[in-house]
Amino acid sequence: MADIRIPLTDKTIAQLPAPKDGWYLARDTELKGFFVVIGKRRRTFTVQGDLRQDGKRASSIRVSIGDAREMSTRAARATAKEYLAQISRGRHPKDEKQAERTNPAPAVGNVGAVASITLRQAWQRYLEAHLIRKNRSEKTIEGYRDHVERVFAAWLDITLHELATDPARVAKKHDEVTSENGPYMANGSMRTLRAIYNHARKTNRSLPSDNPADAVDWNEEERRNTGMGSTDLTGWFAQLAALENPVRREFHLFTLLCGSRPTALQEARPEHIDFRRRTLHIPKPKGGRKKAFDIPLSRQMVLCLVRSIRFGRQMYPAQAREWVFPADSASGHLAETKEDREILSKWGNDLRQTFRTIATAAGVSDIDAKLLMNHAISGVNAGYITRHKLLEDHLRNQQQAISSAVFDALGAPISREGALQDWLGRGGIRRASQRAASDRKQSLVRPVAQIGQGSFWNSTG
Repeated sequence: MADIRIPLTDKTIAQLPAPKDGWYLARDTELKGFFVVIGKRRRTFTVQGDLRQDGKRASSIRVSIGDAREMSTRAARATAKEYLAQISRGRHPKDEKQAERTNPAPAVGNVGAVASITLRQAWQRYLEAHLIRKNRSEKTIEGYRDHVERVFAAWLDITLHELATDPARVAKKHDEVTSENGPYMANGSMRTLRAIYNHARKTNRSLPSDNPADAVDWNEEERRNTGMGSTDLTGWFAQLAALENPVRREFHLFTLLCGSRPTALQEARPEHIDFRRRTLHIPKPKGGRKKAFDIPLSRQMVLCLVRSIRFGRQMYPAQAREWVFPADSASGHLAETKEDREILSKWGNDLRQTFRTIATAAGVSDIDAKLLMNHAISGVNAGYITRHKLLEDHLRNQQQAISSAVFDALGAPISREGALQDWLGRGGIRRASQRAASDRKQSLVRPVAQIGQGSFWNSTG
């Protein structure tokens, strides 16, 4: 959405629509330089002004004031006036050490601004100049934000120079986070610190060349080998058939059949499906819009989507108009896809690993499997592969081979097991839709007190 200019009040801010993608600014008509950054999940009061040195404009900076959900507009405007006054005098509002000096240091981004640049300032620049400008997903940004504002909260006003000259302090922090939050969080937060420092050094060459994160003894990270083989599928399908919520059931099956990330599939819309071309478009996978791709659909995948759409129309008629996998959630689609391991042993990334395992067993090449999963392909020759030219013949055939291998592994159990036959056998869609309609009708006439939380229609999205 384009930036707008309105009188900022608590009421007008609350009424501003959230953008479908990215963010936009709502600037105040009363106070110049005061605005709210409107994202999909956050609304942040912010000021922007010109830092001056010796009467000349040094640079323009943005400083966040606070979350619009946690402070009033009146309080934010008062803080904004104070911040803008400090900026006009050449002082960064959130650099206490700089504010105590009579000669203001250059702003973030100036060559030679070494001792004054804090982790907070470097993070703000990395956020705006790197993450947001390169259209990183909101989930990716929230991951970085969590590392900086939670794990490194006590370091926000410490200068990068101080951290770089005390690497033992950084190594000790890594040890503490490992003990308190686990090895993966410790490594991830230090990778964030390393990226922010490297980005800051591009415009602050006086910073030490040794990154403070280099002092860390990295925790060993092992890939979780939780995928299934062909012999494991019969038991898993029996568990899946027993799930009460048919939309969730189809979601897990589709995740297995396509090998895509669950977060990308959750936001699939009916208009993303092209039944004529037999493709499902994924507009915002990991990596953002530039990584958008089409999933070729096997016969089993088409039936899976059809079942989900029909079940969704029966269970969540309003949400089903917008989502392929609808749910009674704030977003209207499946938002939480975890299951009790006692009920369904494998879900999420377990199914991605299973897809890759079955693809190998089905004779699908490494390059084709990567193309189907939208993975990057290394090597010079990869740049000569035009994916969409392979989509509607070669890749669909490979996709069909994987889906056939999955269902061939079931063999006779589909005809023997009542739940599987009822779900995947001939006429299963018709029977399930009729049963869903009947259950919905009965749920409307039953007293509310008699509807158990574990019933078909109350199962969570």
